[in-house]
Amino acid sequence: MKKSFWIYLYTCFILMFTTYTLLDTFVLTKAYQSVTSVTTNHVVTNATTTSSSYQDENIQITITTDRAYSSNIYIADIVLTSSQYLKTALADNTYGKNIKDTTSNIAQSNQAILAINGDFYGARNAGYVIRNGQLLRDIAKTNQQDLAIYQDGHFEIINESETSAQTLINQGVKDLLSFGPSLLINGEISVQENTEVDQAKTSNPRTAIGMIDNNHYVFIVSDGRTSQSQGLSLYQLATYMKTLGVKIAYNLDGGGSSTMVFLKQVINQPTSNGRTIQEREVSDIIYVGY
Repeated sequence: MKKSFWIYLYTCFILMFTTYTLLDTFVLTKAYQSVTSVTTNHVVTNATTTSSSYQDENIQITITTDRAYSSNIYIADIVLTSSQYLKTALADNTYGKNIKDTTSNIAQSNQAILAINGDFYGARNAGYVIRNGQLLRDIAKTNQQDLAIYQDGHFEIINESETSAQTLINQGVKDLLSFGPSLLINGEISVQENTEVDQAKTSNPRTAIGMIDNNHYVFIVSDGRTSQSQGLSLYQLATYMKTLGVKIAYNLDGGGSSTMVFLKQVINQPTSNGRTIQEREVSDIIYVGY
């Protein structure tokens, strides 16, 4: 009788602990720090827009779609007069745990002209987080490749094991994206044909960012997991971006997170399960705007 009681008590404890762990990981929100969005006072008076393009005196965006590797690919070609118009934002302008919103909602809150989902920093407890020059998390992840976006707009691939987050800020890093891996370095493919993120499927919806030249960038999103669009492997994504003349390319959070928003409209088909077309809530975005 006494033995059964202790077994029952132990089982209840394990269930309660597991439930709390799951809630703490995926549900319970914790706000650690408010992050002010960097905005300018620029007033746009002569913007020309279509369903696939935007142009004013500082920002030029052209959206095209392509079909490759049995997948639908959305390409945003971006030319800026200054890197200050390439920005990042967090859900609810707050760094924390399980603080999420859709890419389109975060984009609208920040008056983004164009936006894609970011690195979903909130899904992990490690990996540097730098946004708008603010150091938000300095816990390094072993062998983690990051994309460093500097104040002058140039990109570099760094390894968290080889530098500190504060050093990166001291060197002029404005935003640091911690997902990966890198896809292209100096115009050469930096992944193998079998490279994959953790246990993800080989063919997936994907999101990536690349630099072609000074203040010339590209955002890429591919659909996947549906009968209409298979999705890309990392190697296919890197190969495709190389054809666009990209010099530095970096893989961002994919799967159900992969979303591109242009002029307040979601232009791809985001899905987690391949059956329902619906945005997944994420913790952050990369966007173009004032």
